[in-house]
Amino acid sequence: MNLKTNYLGFELDNPLVGSAGPLTQDVGHMLAMEDAGAAAVVMPSLFEEQIELESETLHHHLSEPAESFPEALDYLPAHMDYNATPDHYLEIISAAKQSLQIPVIASLNAYSPGGWSRYAREIEQAGADALELNIYFMAADIDEPGSVIEDTYVEVVRDVRKATKVPLAVKIGPYFSSAANMAKRFADAGADGLVLFNRFYQPDIDLEELEVKPNLRLSTSFTNRLAMRWIAILNGRVDISLAATGGVHTHEDVLKLLMVGADVTMMTSALLLNGIEHLRKVKTDLVHWMEEKGYDSVKQMQGSMSHRSTDDPTAFERANYIKVLESYKVAHEYRVG
Repeated sequence: MNLKTNYLGFELDNPLVGSAGPLTQDVGHMLAMEDAGAAAVVMPSLFEEQIELESETLHHHLSEPAESFPEALDYLPAHMDYNATPDHYLEIISAAKQSLQIPVIASLNAYSPGGWSRYAREIEQAGADALELNIYFMAADIDEPGSVIEDTYVEVVRDVRKATKVPLAVKIGPYFSSAANMAKRFADAGADGLVLFNRFYQPDIDLEELEVKPNLRLSTSFTNRLAMRWIAILNGRVDISLAATGGVHTHEDVLKLLMVGADVTMMTSALLLNGIEHLRKVKTDLVHWMEEKGYDSVKQMQGSMSHRSTDDPTAFERANYIKVLESYKVAHEYRVG
């Protein structure tokens, strides 16, 4: 069975990728993913806040008077210990590249256009095979129009593209007035791939402490429906790699996303829930299904159910809205009867 696929210019052995998360910040875990069948891994993001904090801390230390005691100085606060310091992040990249045979993709999480050139270059120099730009920007300013925010996204991509020669993927959320147009703009700005979609984690309220607190819920297979729709629409319309992330748990999820046009499928929650060896099961089940259905290769199925290939492209558009409502009504009436 030929499971090979192309992503960001790399020929991968299969479409299964370990996405950014707690497991991919450890070289041992990344090695286990490779052994279980992952064709590539994406490291957790290096956050702009971490870079700024390190710079501010260094400036603070250098500006201290000579008689100051080191014990009295402030250091990186505990809440920023997400994946250690930027220098340590680069060390992990180097160690991963020395140990793994599969592509190692680093990640930057940006919110402003400037200040990324240095770390994009250093990530490349550390040996990363590619860079995933994870743009997580909350449009909370009531006076700032959407066009300004979209221009900021594109400017960030353009600046990072100028700073590095390695393949560049852009991980975005779905909250654009025209996601298809933004995909084209990202491609024009130099992106080699899109990762659909970033999960904008929502806050929660602690009713006992009366505080706003983070609340992380792992994805389910249902989560991938949004990426499925937009990958189907974008397939063949933008000359760019397409990766699906969020809600990839089973071989069925992988198959559906490949059929709408994904080049790779990325998983984190499934591995946190089931262990890294779950990758092996998904790959085995994928091969068995393809054998039963008479497929010889992944490329044979890729895009076969996309917007441009399906007999009913309206299924991915507004017309499907009515069908969904009608299907629920019929099913509900049947159960009642």
